[in-house]
Amino acid sequence: MLRLTAGRVGSLLARRAAVPLTTSSAGMASHGHEVAGTVDMSKPLYSDRQDTPLPDRAYKDVLDAADKGLKQKEKGPWSQLSKEEKVALYRLMFCQTYAEMKQSSDEWKTVMGGIFILLGLTGLIVWWQSIYVYPERPRTFDEEWKAKQLQRMLDMRINPIEGFSAKWDYEKGQWK
Repeated sequence: MLRLTAGRVGSLLARRAAVPLTTSSAGMASHGHEVAGTVDMSKPLYSDRQDTPLPDRAYKDVLDAADKGLKQKEKGPWSQLSKEEKVALYRLMFCQTYAEMKQSSDEWKTVMGGIFILLGLTGLIVWWQSIYVYPERPRTFDEEWKAKQLQRMLDMRINPIEGFSAKWDYEKGQWK
C-alpha cells in the first residue's frame, strides 16, 4: 500500500518537474502572445450571486494603506464611522449590492434581435426554396380537381354505410 502511494507521488512530482522542460508549455503555445492566467479552483472564489449572500472570500484581497486604516476603524464602534466609510467598508467586502444585482440588463434586446434575424433568414430561405427548389403544385390540389374527384366518388357511391356517401342525398342532389 505504501509503495503504491509513494509511486503515485513520485510520478506526480516527475510530471510537475517535466512540464517546464516540454515545448508544449503555455509560453510555447502562445506564440509570443500573452497567455491568460489559470484560476486555482481549490481556493475560495468571490462571486456576486443573489442565492449566495456571503461569498467565500472578500471582494478586495489586497488592501492599500487607506483600506487598512479603514479596517482598523471598523474594529472600533460603528457609531463613529461616517456613512461614506460604511459604504467603503461594504465595497471592500462586496462588489455589488442586492439592488445592483437585481437590476435588469438590456441583454434581452440583443437576444430578441438575434432571434428575429434568424427567423428572417429562415423565411428568406423558405421563400427562395419555394421559388427555385420545389416543383409546382400538382393539379390534384386545385379546387376544380377536388370538386370533380368528390363528384366521381359520389357517383361511384364510395363507402355508402359510414362514409361521406352516406351523408349525400342522391334524390335531392345535396348534403343531408
